[in-house]
Amino acid sequence: MTSPERLPLEPPDAPAIPRLVTSTAAIVEVTDLGKSFGGLTVLDGVSTSFAVARITAVVGPNAAGKSTLIKAILGLVRPDRGRIVVNGHVVTRDWDYRRGIGYMPQAGHFPENLTGREVLSMLKHLRGPSAELDEELLDAFALRPELDKQVRTLSGGTRQKLNAVIAFLFRPPLLILDEPTAGLDPVASGIIKDKILRCRESGTSVVLTSHIMSEIEELADSVVFLLEGRIRFDGPRLDLQRLTGHQSLERAIAVLMQGGAS
Repeated sequence: MTSPERLPLEPPDAPAIPRLVTSTAAIVEVTDLGKSFGGLTVLDGVSTSFAVARITAVVGPNAAGKSTLIKAILGLVRPDRGRIVVNGHVVTRDWDYRRGIGYMPQAGHFPENLTGREVLSMLKHLRGPSAELDEELLDAFALRPELDKQVRTLSGGTRQKLNAVIAFLFRPPLLILDEPTAGLDPVASGIIKDKILRCRESGTSVVLTSHIMSEIEELADSVVFLLEGRIRFDGPRLDLQRLTGHQSLERAIAVLMQGGAS
């Protein structure tokens, strides 16, 4: 397998969240990342960077290393080797960098006995003084009438909407979204995709994972494709389609999974 085609990226009182303002910078830089669990190598020399004000999709088959890479960026997994820098902060040295990340896991887990309103209030209290909050999705999802219900009574789709509201709530400079439309109906799915695109236009950096290739085609500027813990492609989405000779991203990814490009 050849090395991936790399296209260069141009170069409590709580502290304010630093925001990068130029699209030529990288908000996340990963260098030679390695991680094994027992005798299983999950990440093997992964190096990449995610550009400011761009949407980057991290894709690959199951067990490719996507979740481990995301968890390492979030500080939830400690790599065996390598370096991660997020918005100028070296991960493992300064945990305050996580204040600048809005994370939407594939399935949100909240205290079952709390109401949605209490969950939001708790997070606001834990975060401390903050700039203006982004509650746009509360109204877009028509979620306010559901906020006084206990989380355990909410449907899966309503929980996912609450999960999305929390990710965007503090206007972070970096969003990490894991399967953001999973469990949502077509209307809600369209709302969150429109929100992601608006955030990019306002300068927010977005990293997302999805198994829905049409969603990646609609949203992503760049693609990082992982296979067996190594990056096989890292660059603009349109270049991947050109490289493989397929206009369909699903077919382009299939070519990479089969070990080549036409």
